[in-house]
Amino acid sequence: MRAALEAMLFAYAQPVPAGRLAEAIGTSEREVLALLKEMQQAYEAEDRGLVLLCLDGHWQLATKTAYAPCVRKLMDTRRNAPLSPAALETLAVIAYNQPVSRAFIEQVRGVDSSSPVQTLLQKGLIEEAGRLDLPGKPVSFATTDVFLRVFGLSSLAGLPPLHEDEGQDGEGGTACTS
Repeated sequence: MRAALEAMLFAYAQPVPAGRLAEAIGTSEREVLALLKEMQQAYEAEDRGLVLLCLDGHWQLATKTAYAPCVRKLMDTRRNAPLSPAALETLAVIAYNQPVSRAFIEQVRGVDSSSPVQTLLQKGLIEEAGRLDLPGKPVSFATTDVFLRVFGLSSLAGLPPLHEDEGQDGEGGTACTS
């Protein structure tokens, strides 16, 4: 079954839930989860170029970050240009407030966000997440599993807090007043 799981994870090339893997090989999700965890430990323990990631309950084979430079050369990263500050800012607004409409993003940023949203959609970092129950039924956006993988997160709970300075001193802090 391990070989079948490995083959499916390799061929699928996207994060996949354990339940779907279990259905494909005709066994229980519990058994698949146990095997996936064993495989994950084996990949970590052995000198291999792959890791088995669990991304928000979905499993995916990926290359180890140590081999990123040679993989990038092979994959020709010219098409993966770094994100602009506007795209990073837009991505942060979406990640912390999702699902959000383009109007919300523009309200937070104070500028038109059409171009950064299109860039993030093309790179697969965000996706359309349905329509909001607001006048005009605007399209909403949310982050994807690609976002989690690119930023090394297992779930959105792994995002750093927005206000790290709040409440850290615990005692003796003074509130800001205007």
